[in-house]
Amino acid sequence: MRQLTAFLRKEFLQQLRSGKVVIFGALCGLFGIMNPASAKLLPWLLEIMSDQLAEAGIQMTEITVDALTSWTQYFKNMPLFLIIFIVMFSSILTAEMQKGTLIPIVTKGMSRWKILLSKFLILAGFWTVGSLMTFAITWGYTSYFWENEVSQNLLLAAFGYYLVGLWFVSVILLASVRFKSSSGVILAVGAAFAVSYLLGVLPGFREYVPTFLLRSDALWMGEVPIRQCTVAIGVTGFFMVLNGALAVLFLNKKRI
Repeated sequence: MRQLTAFLRKEFLQQLRSGKVVIFGALCGLFGIMNPASAKLLPWLLEIMSDQLAEAGIQMTEITVDALTSWTQYFKNMPLFLIIFIVMFSSILTAEMQKGTLIPIVTKGMSRWKILLSKFLILAGFWTVGSLMTFAITWGYTSYFWENEVSQNLLLAAFGYYLVGLWFVSVILLASVRFKSSSGVILAVGAAFAVSYLLGVLPGFREYVPTFLLRSDALWMGEVPIRQCTVAIGVTGFFMVLNGALAVLFLNKKRI
């Protein structure tokens, strides 16, 4: 336990010195503010563009902006937020393998599974804090401008994105063991998403893939019953554990 705690501290300090903690925190704040701000500014922007739109033959009607508009922006921006997170932290393990900094740690007796666990906890911690921060800022500003009681399953839809993010963390670690560069890790994450998405198109697999939880529009508007999400949540958790077990198995056989 002492080894794991020390390695976690080392990981956090490494990310802090690299500037990623500050940059990621700033992005979380930006994404959180951007959702209600863009909704609030939408009528003003359309008013400025009204003359140009009229010349193009587009007639503007009165636009109602409320909490729905803000949360719609939130779920539209979450995929971009998730992509930025993946790109920022895709090299968390491959960079150390390339530099050989894990060799003295392993030779001093630290188990390889503890290395992977510490990487997972760091990434999961950043994703958890980032997701909560973005959600809380959006919630706070949306409550200030409008009423937030607008959807049936808002927390469930947000949790879906959070859980898929943790699944991607497990894919990052598994891919980091198999590939030598962050670009390979990013491609592997993209391939995992593509396979899940394509399987989700098939009627028989629609509710049995992690990407089912990304149907935020249907979830938070109550079009999809909560019970339909439980299977996808269980499948996502299973693949997280499976990816972690495979990562440990491959890393134990890998020459660092």
